[in-house]
Amino acid sequence: MARKEKEKENTGPITLPKPRLKAKYQTEILPKLTEEFKYKSVMQVPKLDKIVINMGTGSKEKNGDKNLENSVRDMTLISGQKPVVTKAKKAISNFKLREGMDIGCKVTLRGDRMYHFFDKLATVVLPRIRDFQGLSPKSFDGRGNYALGLKEQLVFPEIPYDTFDRIRGMDIIICTTARTDEEARIFLKAMGLPLREK
Repeated sequence: MARKEKEKENTGPITLPKPRLKAKYQTEILPKLTEEFKYKSVMQVPKLDKIVINMGTGSKEKNGDKNLENSVRDMTLISGQKPVVTKAKKAISNFKLREGMDIGCKVTLRGDRMYHFFDKLATVVLPRIRDFQGLSPKSFDGRGNYALGLKEQLVFPEIPYDTFDRIRGMDIIICTTARTDEEARIFLKAMGLPLREK
């Protein structure tokens, strides 16, 4: 009986520790950027808005359902949040794709989860990539958002090798409130993202 009660207690929402990066942003990065760009208000200082992770699984020709199931499982482990399944918007016969078919999954991180993921990405995941020389500074979209692609999910320490079935790449879009790419570049470098100079 006591064991059942204990199990009931453990099913509540998991509370994450306070993000280290959020505290660093408030104490170090915010004053530094305010001074550098001469912002008149705190609201003008760039900050993280959201992080979107997208993983495509392709069409359902071979082991489609299992493939999608494993992609959702991997992304849940990576992000700590259940992803939504994305569907094809239109039919493309060359790809054997029909409208409404499940083709991948995506997750949008905000708040503390976003800071935890960004911290993990910059300090643990990216340095684990073989021959990593830094991220390209040309991947900004003109509005202060940065996009990067990872070729495999195994660079994340949460993915256990015994459940690994196939390599899955993913796109990660880091959305900031910066108005220009230059502001976003300086802000993301200050946050610890390893961007190359050129």
